[in-house]
Amino acid sequence: MSLDHPETSTEKRRPDWAAFAIAAVLAVIAAVIFFDVARVKGTAGYSQVGPATVPEWIAFGLIGLAIWTAIEGFRGDFPKRDRQEFGPVVWVVAGLAAQMLLLKTAGFSIATGVLFALVAAGFGRRRLWLTVPVGIAFCLAIWLIFAGLLQLSLPAGPLERLFL
Repeated sequence: MSLDHPETSTEKRRPDWAAFAIAAVLAVIAAVIFFDVARVKGTAGYSQVGPATVPEWIAFGLIGLAIWTAIEGFRGDFPKRDRQEFGPVVWVVAGLAAQMLLLKTAGFSIATGVLFALVAAGFGRRRLWLTVPVGIAFCLAIWLIFAGLLQLSLPAGPLERLFL
């Protein structure tokens, strides 16, 4: 036994359950795509290539990835992952939820500015008194470009109505 490899031959890594969960999700996504492809398959017309061809190949690719992931999960070949910190995830999810709740009433700039600030807090920038107004200013500039110059429709709130 060398010092380079501390594991002995009897010591094996256990199966990686997270890899099995990922493989299952990939297989479910592939099954949904196959189901949708089966409904569209008859519209190919005279050619063998139709609207179902590319989604079908994507589903085959996902099945291949699911099998490969499951095999690697059995082998335990995935590198050891760092411990998941849930605090930053909660900040980001809170930002997404706040944007969805505020978008219709407060408008694009305020809702997306709050999202910006909460995601920044998730990445460690906890000064909300600074990141909220900076985020709103950035998002107002984006709204002005999209709504004013590009003539695209983004939800307008009280702040955007000042510039209409």
